[in-house]
Amino acid sequence: MHISDGILSAPVLAAGFVGTAALAYVTMRNMDMDEVPKISVITAVFFIASLIHVPVGPSSVHLILNGLVGVVLGWRAFPAIMLGIILQTILFGHGGVTVIGVNTLMLGGGALIAYLVWQQRHRFSFKNKDILFGGLAGGAATISSGIILAIALLTTGEEFVVTAGLALGAHVPVMVLEAIVTGFCVAFMLKTKPDLLAGQQPLKRAVPQTTATADS
Repeated sequence: MHISDGILSAPVLAAGFVGTAALAYVTMRNMDMDEVPKISVITAVFFIASLIHVPVGPSSVHLILNGLVGVVLGWRAFPAIMLGIILQTILFGHGGVTVIGVNTLMLGGGALIAYLVWQQRHRFSFKNKDILFGGLAGGAATISSGIILAIALLTTGEEFVVTAGLALGAHVPVMVLEAIVTGFCVAFMLKTKPDLLAGQQPLKRAVPQTTATADS
């Protein structure tokens, strides 16, 4: 799910960089150095999972795992995905330099939505709720990223209306796969190391303010 250089208009590209800078600032506030190893490992997982691409028009589809990143890193998912996208662009030319902002908003924004969905599990008490909401978070991340992708294409010009619809539709099966993979990963971590999962407590505010980690 990367848009290539030369597709989007200048205003959309500029909005992507502004939005990415704002979210990066908010989600990196009060970051502690103790968080860096965990963020680095999850960034590597995202980086590797995103290397295999299937072209779909001016974009592409692949196993994203941004939902899993959101479930594990919480608010820190956004800077982790931003770093992964920058490395993919520099090392492999995926997407392009001018679309780093838009691509980060797509995938990093999806990860934040996944975290918000994941945190809704605290409202319920039924069995296996964590696995269910892990799966929902994985699916929500993919479809929300697809929607952002479609909006970016639509705002560029009417000639991309059909392409935007195709790109969004192509991510429906990916959404199902992401939900299954994320659900299974959550189930595994619950059995082996549950403290790896973000959001052990319900959300009390929209963004981290004074805490040292993104897990509260």
